Amino acid sequence: MSGRNGDERTKDRASAPPLRDRLANAAFLAVIRLARMLPYHRRLPAAGWFFARILAPLAGWRRRIRENLALTRPDLDRTEIERLVRAVPDNIGRSMIETYSGAEFVRHTQETARMEGPGLAALEAAFAEKRPVVLACAHIGNYDAMRAAMVGRGWPFGGLYRPMNNPLFNAHYTEAITSISEPLFPRGRRGLAAMLRHLRAGGWLAIAIDQASRDGEMLTFFGQPARTALTAADLALRHDALLLQAAAIRQPDGLRFRILIDDPIAPGEPAAMMQELNDRLEALVRRHMDQWLWVHRRWK
Repeated sequence: MSGRNGDERTKDRASAPPLRDRLANAAFLAVIRLARMLPYHRRLPAAGWFFARILAPLAGWRRRIRENLALTRPDLDRTEIERLVRAVPDNIGRSMIETYSGAEFVRHTQETARMEGPGLAALEAAFAEKRPVVLACAHIGNYDAMRAAMVGRGWPFGGLYRPMNNPLFNAHYTEAITSISEPLFPRGRRGLAAMLRHLRAGGWLAIAIDQASRDGEMLTFFGQPARTALTAADLALRHDALLLQAAAIRQPDGLRFRILIDDPIAPGEPAAMMQELNDRLEALVRRHMDQWLWVHRRWK
């Protein structure tokens, strides 16, 4: 039996993930597996501690948090800044292990989360009328808790997500988020087609609005220029969908959530609609500074 030729072996090496990606993926999985050995109520603070004390300084998150706060909240004193430098990665760690806790996380969330807000009645009416909904979401609290809570009510929740750059990480990450709810639509041509079919059938779609978009409109967020995709407003207008902001805010015990549903956004010019969402998100972040992803490169 003949072996593969040199060209095939060279091609395999070229297509294999680089060593850095393999090591990062192995280290991440080791942390997740260790954390999952703990009872649920203990694994969340343990993951939060690891992300805040070990990962954040190694990944450069502390520096980026300080830079973003200096740009947007120069009024904060040093004590509050240092509190956020620790609290933001803690929330990231808790959110990550929740996502990787699958059915246990879903069950806990559906049993304990409270859903409230001025837009809740509008969501219930949209479900009864089989009207499509576009949920403008953000990296605050834990987005997956909102997914779990809404799916628990039988609502047709779908989400748009960006595949991770590290293919090894992306494989188990996709499996983890899919275990919470489906359908999920990856960014790209195939995901876009499935997403549009979902909306046309009266489905609901969650889109993150708090990431910098290369082709987005230059709007403002925390008083600073921030490129913002108009996708959420465009889809809502095109499909006569309800557009509103929703978020899952972590409660003081670090384990439970309040699902906050804001008033629907009135139809209008897409950039104006997205600016209104930016303004509402800013107000929410100001109330929960430790729960937004300040490690994002939101202002470029």
